[in-house]
Amino acid sequence: MLKIKQVFVNEMIAHALEDDPNECCGILAGNSNGIMKLYRMTNVAHSPYRYDMDPKELYNTYMEIDDSGWDIMVIYHSHTHTPAYPSDTDIRLATWPDAFYVLISLMDKSAPPVNAFKIVDGVVSEEEIQVL
Repeated sequence: MLKIKQVFVNEMIAHALEDDPNECCGILAGNSNGIMKLYRMTNVAHSPYRYDMDPKELYNTYMEIDDSGWDIMVIYHSHTHTPAYPSDTDIRLATWPDAFYVLISLMDKSAPPVNAFKIVDGVVSEEEIQVL
């Protein structure tokens, strides 16, 4: 189960809406005490169909997370025209088996659904989200 504060859910949705019509992407980091920080990443693909995190931003973000003694807890991105479920590309590119993958769908921009998944060795399992 993914436990996440409402403020982070709101920020992911805001990020998705602000980057629309392109997909947004980002990382949430923390430790056993919970998620501590959200990192908005630049989608260098500038695409409504896929995302690619800026490599320099990703390196700097990872270094800050590591220096803070945190872990990558969530990798999130939006789907602009499809449900909040991992695409074949999302599954193929999932490389963090310990992280949750959170998707925000903009099919209903007035109330975007937010869903969490684990993706391990190509196997997708939907995970419950507990909003705190």
